[in-house]
Amino acid sequence: MKVRELRVPGAFEFTPIQHQDGRGLFLEWFKVDRLAEAIGHPLTLAQANLSVSTAGTLRGVHFADVPPGQAKYVTCPRGAVLDFVVDVRVGSPTFGVCDAVRLDGDDRRAVYLSEGLGHAFLALEDDSTLTYLCSTGYSPGREHGINPLDPALNLPLPDGVDFVLSDKDTAAPTLAQAADQGLLPDWQTCREWVESLHL
Repeated sequence: MKVRELRVPGAFEFTPIQHQDGRGLFLEWFKVDRLAEAIGHPLTLAQANLSVSTAGTLRGVHFADVPPGQAKYVTCPRGAVLDFVVDVRVGSPTFGVCDAVRLDGDDRRAVYLSEGLGHAFLALEDDSTLTYLCSTGYSPGREHGINPLDPALNLPLPDGVDFVLSDKDTAAPTLAQAADQGLLPDWQTCREWVESLHL
């Protein structure tokens, strides 16, 4: 498994080694030791999610209050998505920076997002399926969003796509509004929380 650290601190890309023969293929899409080596601690699993999206569906940008936040390990076993990691941590040296990784059923990459990071994705094909391993369960009162079409985010979205958003994501505040409302995680708080998880 190849590991690549992304520009946003606390985000990593994992590319598995695929073993193919006449029967099909086999791969290890999650390895706790490789993840722990990259992030400095094991990932505690509290919930596993799966979403299936039509082409043009744009979900996010979602994030949770820290502590405890919600770390995610995301992969796309079917179809293809453009997956976005957005640094929404106030005070971070990369605040507002976005990383984009194509997740699909060919390379079968995965992305890890640390607590406090924003997550979004665009489905590039019908029936694109995303699976998420999450460090905490869903907690509606602690989860927030930013409108993914906010120009300040500058997500590298393709031209000519009629994006399909949920009502909730459409009504979500801009990055500036979320900051004004005190919704965004604090960089130092996130760092201290993640460091407390280290062995």
